[in-house]
Amino acid sequence: MEALFIGQSYIDITFLCDELPHGDQKTRAEDYAVSFGGNAVTAAFTCAKLGIKSDLLCTMADDWLAHMFRDMANRYPIRLHGRKVKESSLSFIMPNDGHRAVVRCRDNDFIHPFPQLRLDGCRALHIDGHMPDAALHYARQARGAGMLTSFDGGAYRCDTDEILQYIDVAVVSELFCDQMQLGYLETLNYLRSKGVKVGGVTLGPYGMLWYEHSNAPQHMPALAVSPDQTRDSNGAGDIFHGAYLYSYLKHPKRSWLEHFQFARAASAHSLHFLGNEASLPRLTDIEDAANCLPLSTLRPAGALHPT
Repeated sequence: MEALFIGQSYIDITFLCDELPHGDQKTRAEDYAVSFGGNAVTAAFTCAKLGIKSDLLCTMADDWLAHMFRDMANRYPIRLHGRKVKESSLSFIMPNDGHRAVVRCRDNDFIHPFPQLRLDGCRALHIDGHMPDAALHYARQARGAGMLTSFDGGAYRCDTDEILQYIDVAVVSELFCDQMQLGYLETLNYLRSKGVKVGGVTLGPYGMLWYEHSNAPQHMPALAVSPDQTRDSNGAGDIFHGAYLYSYLKHPKRSWLEHFQFARAASAHSLHFLGNEASLPRLTDIEDAANCLPLSTLRPAGALHPT
């Protein structure tokens, strides 16, 4: 094990459709994809495809969807550590003009406690907050062992404050800021106050605001991907997390600016494909995407400090 990922597992069903039917109507999708899903799950698959031995602690049922998920993990390979639930979780995703509508069917009523794992040889932990007791337990253990701890803040949860005390790198979403009723720079200050060494807020096509240690916040623009080339933005942020973890583990002496630039290219590549598995980049894909020009567009200054 080089990296441990902890989060909720899904089977994602992604489809392209102009509109959803109502009543007794029927419609036909232009295309579809069936893949693994989940924040930390997709980050784990990204890291594994790029060449890092990854372990994944996630929800697992005994149904046929779980067999499908195990088959997907075996192809990479990712070693699974399941936490028992009654039913597998499903996501139905409808991409639309760079956005996506999502319906989730989630079972996080855990039947058993989380498994106890040895972290010998592990160099990084990544959590998404969906399994809070396990996330907190392993974040404490990883911090004590001197491992890098990483947090995907897709949403603010009741245990986020406590977990962040053990996190080195936290990259959060605009939704996270909205839920805390903080501006983007205020959110970065909040992360600093929790002891997070490297913090960021992702802004979709506007890139990312981030800081490292006591340095002033800086803006990293997104790479240019035209709207007509964007098939599916779902999972792009999760691929971003998995890619910066790969970069850190493979090249620990590089700066965090370089790690994030690598992850930005991986995320930009993913936008061209439907479904998480098709979106996973190879190293050559990331090299090609990195040659795209960054967008110079930044939101008006006032929009970076919403109240």
